[in-house]
Parts: sequence; C-alpha cells; structure tokens
Amino acid sequence: MITVATSPGLSMEDEDVGFYARHIGPRFVSCVCSMAAVANERKKVVPHASGVVLEIGIGPGLNLHLYDPARVTRVIGVDPIAAFVSLGVERRRRSPVPLEMIQAPAEALPLETRSIDTAVITYTLCSVDEPAQALSEVRRVLRPKGRVLFLEHGLSGDAAVAAWQRRLNPIWRRLAVGCNLTRPVGRLLNDAGFTIRSIDHYYLDGAPRPMAFLCRGIAEAP
Repeated sequence: MITVATSPGLSMEDEDVGFYARHIGPRFVSCVCSMAAVANERKKVVPHASGVVLEIGIGPGLNLHLYDPARVTRVIGVDPIAAFVSLGVERRRRSPVPLEMIQAPAEALPLETRSIDTAVITYTLCSVDEPAQALSEVRRVLRPKGRVLFLEHGLSGDAAVAAWQRRLNPIWRRLAVGCNLTRPVGRLLNDAGFTIRSIDHYYLDGAPRPMAFLCRGIAEAP
C-alpha cells in the first residue's frame, strides 16, 4: 500500500530552480548513489530497521527493497524534492513493506511526537539545509530509546583530505544538487542529543577520498 501526502516545504519545481537542478542533477545523484559499492553499504544498515520506520530523504527509493517485511510495520518516506521522488515510481510500486510518502523538509516533519521506532538516514545529512534542525526533528518524533540507523559521507578526520573537501565543496555542492562534503556527522548526532551506540569511519573503496569518507552506525534517542 502506498499513500502520498504533501506538506509546505522546499520543492525543485519552484520557478527559480534551474533546468540542471530539476532534470540533470537528480539523475546524476541517483546514479552515483546506485553504484554497486554504495548499494553494498546500504545492505549493512537498512535491514536492521524495525517497527514504524521514518526514512529521511527517501528520494528515488534506493533503500526500499532492503526493508525486512518481517520486522517493519510500515515506512514513512519523507523528501522535499519532487524531482528526486519522481525517479522512484517503480521502486515504490514494488515496495515489500507498506509505504507512506510525504513531501516535506526534514527540518519540519509533519509527524506526531514519539511516533517512530526507527529512523533511517542514508546519504542525506549532506544535503539537508539545516542538519541540526533536521536531527532535532528526528529526535522529537522518535520514541524513547528509538534508533537512528545512519550511513553518511562527511568531513574526514584526515586533515589533508578535509582540506581538499573544503576546497571542492562549492563545486561539488552545485554538481550534486546541494550535497556537501564537509558535514561532521558524528558531532551533529551528539549535538542533537543522541547517544551513539556504534560508529565506524572508513573510506569507500575505489572512490576519490574527498567524496569517499563514510561513517556508519547506530544512535539512540533519549
């Protein structure tokens, strides 16, 4: 079952957004995020979701086939950008779990407080406008001891790599439709009040290091 709702927020259909951001950029990002090496990392995270799941930045639905219907009651997919969501029609049709789609920004989730068991955040904190506010909202909607399963790229702990990330970020941000290379993911989760239960930092094999620094783990709401 798929239901769709909209909420006031950002949309790539706004008149002031250019042709690239509406049509080319989303396909470029979707292609990068669909690469085999990236998909293999998703497999290490998404199947652990359970209960009522919130997926922030669901976009074209690249995680949908990884949800375990024996563990997941339903998935609420939130994304503000219609151009990304439009790429996932067939994946949503084949979703193995009940799915509700909401077009809304992560910074203003139209969901009840303490209504979510698991939040899944994969390659999303890099592109939200206000990551601190988005994580505050995730914390609000999670039930006590609810989990955040995260897989993100972000700011490297290697000073030389981080320097290149800062140099390249303005170019990359335009190319990848708002994606940033310089978000400190672990610090953002800590600052939002989550307890990080596990976290691994590593580079994705075969990719340029400024774009390949990943962190994967589990955080818990208070």
